[in-house]
Amino acid sequence: MAEERENLTWELFGSASRELAEAVAEDGFAPDLILSIARGGLFVAGALGYALDVKNLHVMNVEFYTGVDQRLDLPVMLPPVPNVVDLTHKKVLVTDDVADTGATLKLVRDFCADHVADVRCAVVYEKPASTVKCEYVWKRTDRWINFPWSVLPPVVERAGQVLDA
Repeated sequence: MAEERENLTWELFGSASRELAEAVAEDGFAPDLILSIARGGLFVAGALGYALDVKNLHVMNVEFYTGVDQRLDLPVMLPPVPNVVDLTHKKVLVTDDVADTGATLKLVRDFCADHVADVRCAVVYEKPASTVKCEYVWKRTDRWINFPWSVLPPVVERAGQVLDA
């Protein structure tokens, strides 16, 4: 029997991101900027940026997962790293698609902590094992998640060869 999975469609993502934005607004948190964790957090940041009318979006590239259920020992920040001057005394909303172990979110939240006025996290999914308990979560699950942006294989290989021709 196949393992049950969470299947997030683009349409469902639209509803989920709107509900996340409503939770942030209802909580009275008005972020000065949204800091997305690339790559999955980019989609969440864009959707929340529009819904919360926040135009100041930043990206933090963090490598942790190297494949399906394969990860490095610790997450690693990749350049360019945001300048802390841009974050100083700001209310920051950190976004990602999933809080799985919580290691990536913890790295980014801790990077911000000493510089910002307030830092909170928003994710579409949070898993029970996450060490970071996010303030804004659309759904909690222990299942594997199929995201619409990563469920299909890339259309090109890294060497530039077309897979789908």
